[in-house]
Amino acid sequence: MTAMTTEPATHNVDVPGATLTYDVRVNPQSTEPPLMLIGSPMGAGGFITLAGHFPDRTVITYDPRGSDRSAKVDPTSQSTPDQHAADLHAIIGAVGGPVDLFASSGGAVNALALVARHPEDVHTLVAHEPPLASVLPDREAAMAATRAVNRTYMERGGGFGMAHFIASVSHTGEFTPDWADQPGPDPQMFGMPATDDGSRTDVLLGQNMISCTHYEPDFDALKRAETRIVLAAGEEGAGTMANRGAYAVAERLGSTPQVFPGGHDGFLGGEYGQHGKPDEFAAKLRDVLEN
Repeated sequence: MTAMTTEPATHNVDVPGATLTYDVRVNPQSTEPPLMLIGSPMGAGGFITLAGHFPDRTVITYDPRGSDRSAKVDPTSQSTPDQHAADLHAIIGAVGGPVDLFASSGGAVNALALVARHPEDVHTLVAHEPPLASVLPDREAAMAATRAVNRTYMERGGGFGMAHFIASVSHTGEFTPDWADQPGPDPQMFGMPATDDGSRTDVLLGQNMISCTHYEPDFDALKRAETRIVLAAGEEGAGTMANRGAYAVAERLGSTPQVFPGGHDGFLGGEYGQHGKPDEFAAKLRDVLEN
């Protein structure tokens, strides 16, 4: 497929506690359901490359509450997957559903919450590497690890918090009971400042970190849903929390994950300076959606 040339039309919708901004790339000739591409807290800016691989579909992207253009009334408050699910329901209602939904990372957690509550909104869900510490065999240690990241952020600021986050998401294998008690790395190892600007409104470290990774999906509702649910795991990064999350959720749903090219960032084509395998990733996504 050639790259998409349609300019997205930007819209806003008011929801309790936030104003959401979303973009729609319309293909009026498409006979397929709209394709919605989401992350969390990553917004629409992370899906430019992937959207460009689907010029034959109407494509929807958005900024989750608190991220980029979607302002929250209280930026210090946590955002929960249930709130994000209600937000997605509002956008799908405005655009018209059901949609096919590709959801990555925290977006996959939010999408599982959406399907459990509004299965009529989603025809096919491809849930890519949900970082659900709550469903892992080492859940207590994994959940403690995510609390430690948040604690470092609250006590020492964004640089130390992000360095600790990088250490946690790159950790392979089960978390040991004492992992959360170990100090995080020096942020200067990653080229980040060790100074603290005093801000505690970071959308990842402050608003979503614990509520996302500790979320308990309603597996009974997901099993009852008519939505086709496909878990996706990257071919790279085996053993990381998000990768293991895909396998753990799939097992609870009685399925096996589809293996996608690249790692957690497999669909990125230079966004945020990250390069995955976007051409191969998009081809795999298309194959999964069509078969």
